[in-house]
Amino acid sequence: MAAKPDAKPAADAAPAKKGFPILLVLIVLIVGVGGGGAAAYFLLPKGGDAAAEAPAKEEKKAPAQYLALEPAFVVNLADEGSTRYLQTELQVMARDPKVIAELTTHMPAVRNALLMLFSKQKQADVRSQEGREKLQSDALVEINRVLEEETGSGSVEALFFTSLVTQ
Repeated sequence: MAAKPDAKPAADAAPAKKGFPILLVLIVLIVGVGGGGAAAYFLLPKGGDAAAEAPAKEEKKAPAQYLALEPAFVVNLADEGSTRYLQTELQVMARDPKVIAELTTHMPAVRNALLMLFSKQKQADVRSQEGREKLQSDALVEINRVLEEETGSGSVEALFFTSLVTQ
């Protein structure tokens, strides 16, 4: 049989592009690594200062220590024309045991300042939530003021009413 004149010989066929898939994979790999590196550069914290500051920001607070101011405070309120009373129990919170010890040492001065503050209140003022919150912040300021005068530092962090009754 004779070969058909229309058929092309196998040697004339287009050469197979074996290198094209390998080249494509290399380009994709280079672009991916470059993009990942750029993302890491811009998104991750820089070394040095930022890495050193991270542990400093995560400092753990010392555990809270509470001290009950006993006995309960009982005072006449400043209402005119009637006799009104306020009875309250307080606890203070500090994180330094030294502050708790100083507060215990100067308890008479602290109690005096709080009694004076509480006796200036009117029943209408301590009935509202806002009035009680103001009294709470004022009492904390008074405690820290006394400690500042007596010790040079006032660092009671919080004051809590554990009981508050008016009559």
